[in-house]
Amino acid sequence: MSTIRSQSADGDTRHTLVESTATGGADRAGPPGRQPGPARTVSGAEAQGPRFVALLLAALVIALGLSAMAGVHAAYQGKEQHRQDRTPVPQAAGNPQHSATRWLVGSDTLKGERRFSVVYLTPHTADAPLPPGLRHWPAPGEAVLSPALLKAGAGEDIERRYGRLGGTIGQEGLEDPGEWLAYVRPAAGLGAKQPTEIVTGFGPSAGKTSRGLEPGSGRADDQPEALFLAAVAGLLLLPGVVLLLMAVRLGASTRKSGPDTGAGPGEATSVRARSAAAGVIRPALLGAVVAALPVAAALLGDVRLPCTDYLLSSADLRSHAWLVTLGPLAAVPAVLVTAVLADRIPFRPTSARKLRSWLGERVTQWAGLCPLMIVLTLRGPELVSDARLRMGIVGAGVIGTALTLPAVAAWASAKLGPRLVRRGHRRGRPGVVAAGRLATAHPGTPVRVVAPVVVALIALVQAVAWQGLFGWQNTEGRATFDRVGRSVVDVVPNGEVTTGQMASFLGGLPHSRAVLLAPPSGDPEGPLSLQGDCAALETLHLPCPAAPVRLDRLPVDTRLQELVKWHLGNSPDVEISRVAPADLAKRAAQDTTSTLALLDPRGQDLDVPALKALGYGIFPRGAGVKALGEDNITADVPNRDQSRWVVLLGIVGIAVMSVAAGCTAVSLFLRRARSLAARSRPADRTRALRGAALWSVTVPLAAGGVAGPPVAAWLTAPVGDGGPSYVTVGLLASSGGVVVAVGLLAGLCSMLIATRRARGWALAADADHADRSAESTTQDSTRAEPPHDEPAFAERPPDARTADAGTADARTANARTADERTTVARTADRRAAGEPSAR
Repeated sequence: MSTIRSQSADGDTRHTLVESTATGGADRAGPPGRQPGPARTVSGAEAQGPRFVALLLAALVIALGLSAMAGVHAAYQGKEQHRQDRTPVPQAAGNPQHSATRWLVGSDTLKGERRFSVVYLTPHTADAPLPPGLRHWPAPGEAVLSPALLKAGAGEDIERRYGRLGGTIGQEGLEDPGEWLAYVRPAAGLGAKQPTEIVTGFGPSAGKTSRGLEPGSGRADDQPEALFLAAVAGLLLLPGVVLLLMAVRLGASTRKSGPDTGAGPGEATSVRARSAAAGVIRPALLGAVVAALPVAAALLGDVRLPCTDYLLSSADLRSHAWLVTLGPLAAVPAVLVTAVLADRIPFRPTSARKLRSWLGERVTQWAGLCPLMIVLTLRGPELVSDARLRMGIVGAGVIGTALTLPAVAAWASAKLGPRLVRRGHRRGRPGVVAAGRLATAHPGTPVRVVAPVVVALIALVQAVAWQGLFGWQNTEGRATFDRVGRSVVDVVPNGEVTTGQMASFLGGLPHSRAVLLAPPSGDPEGPLSLQGDCAALETLHLPCPAAPVRLDRLPVDTRLQELVKWHLGNSPDVEISRVAPADLAKRAAQDTTSTLALLDPRGQDLDVPALKALGYGIFPRGAGVKALGEDNITADVPNRDQSRWVVLLGIVGIAVMSVAAGCTAVSLFLRRARSLAARSRPADRTRALRGAALWSVTVPLAAGGVAGPPVAAWLTAPVGDGGPSYVTVGLLASSGGVVVAVGLLAGLCSMLIATRRARGWALAADADHADRSAESTTQDSTRAEPPHDEPAFAERPPDARTADAGTADARTANARTADERTTVARTADRRAAGEPSAR
């Protein structure tokens, strides 16, 4: 057994173990007719563990990504089908039918959530048709709610808000299992004067449907299917493809594609393809099998997705089962084809070394550009007024920061290496010394490890921040809500109400005061009329005059300022009138242009669910109770929900990119750990390898996970000026925590593998030295004496001249024992650190 030394792509020495004999210096050819087997490459074997894990995870992510895209399509198709099946068919004019239902679509909200439909319906004929999901007609004064609405509104007593609970809506009548929907049969029925429609059926099978009568808000709130598919492809499937490309290239510089059979070009290509496919088939199959488990679970029952709280319909997935199950089936051939194509593309170590050398020579310049890119992102938009140009500057600054930030890690690694060596020698820590040697010799490693993670973090945080920018319309409403909250609300009855009903409502108010805001009558430039009894006016710090009084300026009460702003603008032209409670109830019921406002005398938030329940118990179709500006805030809820999908997919994508970076770091460390094991004393070898694994694998990833999220959040400052920010501390902590966790796991794997193989690496180094010594002795014994007129130095090989030149690497390679190699390496470290050599 002997070793053959060669150079890998990054300049590291690798050792190939081959069968040989020392007899006469000739290699053993083996029995006649038997071809010598392929050489076993140490570095290629070391890459097999990380490569297997990376291939398995790549197959898993690609399978889940394809199934997720199929699931998105199935969900959208299912929701559209359910919408069509429950859309009413209006009665044709002049063509009354014997089977008809009165139909009216309203809306309501839960606190801080998107609006949902409340459908009022009564039978117009004896055999009135029912919408899908209702098994029988609810009794007058009963409501039928969706299961998801019952669960979500339990804290607001939603089951009693619209009347008695008459049951739940079946799944066939909902867009998806998580939809919020209510069917209400008013106790007094629906009169002909109300804006109701007479419908004769539901769905295309009953006639021509009218989309204007369709319940639900999903069509307006949901993002287009193409946009959702693009998000899944970019945040989940693309990282899986990156991981796959990285996995198939692991160990490519040292791995042979197959045995040299001496066949022709066509047959040799086929052999190489089969060999490449055989090397990835096991992890690909295992990854596909693991991915099939959650896919099967989603097909068998409804699954609630984390972070989004979305309930995925298993019925919709089963209707497209062939497409959903195609993901795990297609992942295996995708991995095989990628491996075969990557094997046919020749690996060019010389080009890779040239590129790394070119980047390494300019790492200081690249690192110096990073703060400039950050300043451009944060301050550059202030220099221009055009909105498009501002966004262009922000985009250029973000991209520049993502490209130059890894160079800062490389620069820091190069500066930190010699300091680690000196500190390790002073404190007697071989692990720190080994880490310093690796950091000094390979400062570009952090770039290859940190770059994909940093880019993924910045991309995720930017995507979430831009979701908030789309909600610019709620900025003013959010500002008002932050100032006054729900201490003042508007009450708007749904439909016509009587004076008695309004008086009953005002008489049943729990701990609140009522004022009526009426627009100018007759004169558009007239003042806003604010009417109420003395208790209500005093709550707003207003006088209680016997006759109407016109204010020349508004008092300092924040609630009054917000009321006037939302109902009259910023004009202080307000007329105050004292009105008795009975007259206030009459004017509020009859004047449909006025707005009834309720206030808490203590300045605390009102119980909005109780007010809604009171309104639905007195008014025929209830009343809308909303805080000032709440409509604007509710309009932005779909954007907030969309950002949750971005967070979910982005966190998964960051985890995949972190795994890819971790596998790369483990592979690079194991490739370089052989020389550390050979240069370390047996007593210090384990500590040296563990310390080197910690600093070479865990620290770069952990640094990216700790520093990446704050920098990414800092870069969103110009984007967040136009709307709410969905970049939360939880998002930054979870994304960074995923990276740190992967770094810790990768470092632990590196320690375990390196310490297990350390003795074998040291023995391989000793065997390599013995083979080279024997070869040198044989050459010296057969070499002829040089002529007396020619110096012997001219005939010496280049390696001898290099050794005479005094390079530390040559002396280390020619050292005969591990102790000698350690002594030479320490001398080189002292010289690099500027310390005198110990004699």
